[in-house]
Amino acid sequence: MAPRFFYQNTDGIRVTVRPRYIAEQSIPEQGQYVFSYRVRIENTTQQTVQLKSRRWRIHDSIGEDTVVAGDGVVGEQPMLVPGAVHEYQSFCVLKSPVGHMQGVYRFVRADASRFEAAIPRFDLTADEPLEAEG
Repeated sequence: MAPRFFYQNTDGIRVTVRPRYIAEQSIPEQGQYVFSYRVRIENTTQQTVQLKSRRWRIHDSIGEDTVVAGDGVVGEQPMLVPGAVHEYQSFCVLKSPVGHMQGVYRFVRADASRFEAAIPRFDLTADEPLEAEG
């Protein structure tokens, strides 16, 4: 299956997410489905911006929603000059094989004004490998 990409542009900040199911770290019979996601944040504006914080909503198809918020991303608060890109990878664990995530990044511009950039909703789907026929 081809990689799925989800992207959104807000106020000149383009956020692209590529999720992936990690079968080798998942234990479906115990309700543990591990997903990684690679995020690319691109500054297409003419101003330098700094990512200050994030807020994620993680939805598990069993009906659970979790909100995760905090400073920066993976321990960093990257400064993005015009045209710059910041990429990172993270993960989440669901109790079911299907869910989704979405959220916002909070930025501050060089002129001290603040704004939010949307993190597009992206689907998390456990693509179970097919058994080889013998």
